[in-house]
This record gives sequence, C-alpha cells and structure tokens, in this order.
Amino acid sequence: MISVNVLLVAIVLGGGAWLISSRTSKKKREEREATQLADAQADARRWIERLGGQVMQISGTDTASQQAMADASERFTAANSAIAQATTVKQANLARESALEGMHYVNAAREIMGMNPGPELPPLEGQRAAGKVTEKRTVEANGQQITASPYASADTPNYYPGGTVAGRPVPAGWYSRPWWADALQTGVWMMGYSMMFNALFSGMSGVGYSAAAAESGAWGGPDEMGGGDFGADGGDAGDAGDMGGGDDGGGFFDGLTDGDGDGFFDGMFDFDF
Repeated sequence: MISVNVLLVAIVLGGGAWLISSRTSKKKREEREATQLADAQADARRWIERLGGQVMQISGTDTASQQAMADASERFTAANSAIAQATTVKQANLARESALEGMHYVNAAREIMGMNPGPELPPLEGQRAAGKVTEKRTVEANGQQITASPYASADTPNYYPGGTVAGRPVPAGWYSRPWWADALQTGVWMMGYSMMFNALFSGMSGVGYSAAAAESGAWGGPDEMGGGDFGADGGDAGDAGDMGGGDDGGGFFDGLTDGDGDGFFDGMFDFDF
C-alpha cells in the first residue's frame, strides 16, 4: 500500500514539474518571439525613416530621376502601411524590404543627378539572381517597342532595381516603360512575354535570365512548363511584387495574403548618409 502511495505522489510531483516546465518554456518562447518582433520592427522603422528623409529632401531634375523618386515615394508609402500592420517578424521584414527597395530607387536617382549615392545597399530579395542589364537593347514585343539599358536616358527613364517578378528574373536596369507593372499587380505574365524575355535578355551577360532555364520550367508558369503562352505564364505569385506598384514598377507584395492568414507575404542593415 505504501509503495502505491509513493508511486501516486511521484506521478503527481512529476506531472506538476512537467506542467511548470512546459509553462516556463512557453513563456520563454513568447518572450523570444516578442523580442524578435520588436527588433524587426525597429530595423524596418530605421529604413523607413531613412527613406522618408531622402524622399523629402530630393527632387528629380529630369524625367528619369523624377520617376525614380516617384517610385521611391511609393515605396515609402507602402512601407509605412506595412509596418503599421506588422504583428509578425515576417510582416516587419516585408516593411523593411519595401523601404530598402525605395532606397535603391533613391540611389538610382542620386547617381543620375551626379550626387553621391552613399554606401552600397544590401541586395533585395531575388536581386542577385536577376542580375543587371549590361547593354542597350531594343525589341518589338506585344505590339510595342521596348528598350533596356544599363543607363538612364530620355529613351529609358524607368528604373527597376532587379528581382523576381511572377517567377521570372527581371534584371536591374533602365527601361523605356515599366513593362513589368502588370505582372507585379497580377502575379502572372500575359501572352507574348516569353518571346519578349528571349529577345530582350537571352545571351546578355550579367543577367539572370536564360531561354534554356525558362524552357526547362525552372521559373514555373504555363509557358515554362511546355504549355506555351496560354494568356498567362502563371509564375510564382509569392515573388511577384507589390500590388501598389502600378505603373511605377514598385516592389514586393504589399498587403497581399500568402495563405497563412497573417495578411502579408514574406518579405535588410543600417547606414548613415
């Protein structure tokens, strides 16, 4: 009888110890997550403040720099909206990415105006893989003429800092028009863009696009999977960009749901000018 009582006491004590340990672990985890969120929010706000200062201080002097600063201003608005709603590290990182993208637009504007662009910025999501335009090239696509160039000009006033849009790498460079804007908004490439990509980027050194990779299905979408252009390339909406990009070719999905119910997609370094 005594041994049974001892066993019961041991079970009760063990259960209590487990309960206390479990609650302690949960509390530590919650504290760690709260600290990580606070750090991510603070980091995002630092980038947003820097971007806001640049947007307030700099005005473009020509079409290209004015457009770049307009894009930077749009990213500032998007970043502010994102951080105001950020309740997870993922969402805070999205706000930071938006602000960082805005800084890339600012640096592009500063450079073409002959100003010191400041310290090198951290790369954006997918920017390294996309590469950059290294030669001027003009093609006919979708009934329109599109020009890509490594430099800003009256013919190429629209800057894109580089990244993955709807599953395809769009190199950093200056373009005659923001032809990526529709894909940024919808997450899909419309009919005819496979030929445009091939003509504009295939064989160009420094870019992340290759016709072989597209045909192999490396970037997803109907025409990469061998189905041809059926009105949309599908693509990966997760990397598509900002719903607010509009005609300015803004950046990474702001305000979209990614299916996990937190209201944002996934979405970088501190410096002073």
